[in-house]
Amino acid sequence: MKLGGRRGSRLYDQLLRAADAYSQDHEKDALRLLRPLRDELPGSPSVRELYGLALYRSGRYKEAAKELEVFTELSGDVDQHPVLMDCYRALGNGDRVHELWHELGEASPSAELVTEGRIVVAGLMADQGRLDDAVVLLAKRIGNVQKPKPYHLRLWYALADLRERAGDVPGARQLFERVARADRSFADVAERLAAL
Repeated sequence: MKLGGRRGSRLYDQLLRAADAYSQDHEKDALRLLRPLRDELPGSPSVRELYGLALYRSGRYKEAAKELEVFTELSGDVDQHPVLMDCYRALGNGDRVHELWHELGEASPSAELVTEGRIVVAGLMADQGRLDDAVVLLAKRIGNVQKPKPYHLRLWYALADLRERAGDVPGARQLFERVARADRSFADVAERLAAL
């Protein structure tokens, strides 16, 4: 870790421990390890990114947005735009969600990142009472996928949820069944199907 100077090795080990804690869903431990790293290495994109993600998982959206904005500035990367968009959605800042969605589209990243961003924008539309628009936004991307990846399942699940909320129970059931066929243990899909 170049930014750490002589202590770089120790700081890098601490970052690895924080990443391990985060990967095991121990956000409090990750935050405890990352806070001093962030203070000591404010110019480290990897520290700011992981700290922002741990804050996001902890529901601390305002702080998470700040850290992920800094990560984006330092790295020039859009990889965390969907998470950043969801932070702003939670904070009620729809304008910033749309700005980031536009940036994501301009960067033309992977299908997974664009799908995640699309799900956030659809969620914002639903929050604003625009369920029909949200359904249309997601429905045009469901496609006929033979070997679905996790992001396909998230898209189908989100669309099923929106369809159910809009009163289209048969459409919701069909999509929840599609998710269940691909992965019966995905989120609460079994319970959602049983409730329909």
